[in-house]
Amino acid sequence: MTMMTALVLTALLATIGSLIAGITSMATDGEVGHLRSEQWMGARVGFQALALLLIVLALLT
Repeated sequence: MTMMTALVLTALLATIGSLIAGITSMATDGEVGHLRSEQWMGARVGFQALALLLIVLALLT
C-alpha cells in the first residue's frame, strides 16, 4: 500500500466517521444536538473535499 492510498483511506474513514457522528447527533433531542450535528456535517464536507483532492493528486502523479 502506498502512502497516497493510506491517506485516501484515512480521509474516507474520517468522512464516514463524521457522517455517522452527525446523524447520531441529529437524532438526539434538543438544541445542542442539532448544533453539534451542523458542526459534524461541516467536518464531513471538509473531509470529502480532502479525499477528492488526494484522489486527484494520486491520479496526476
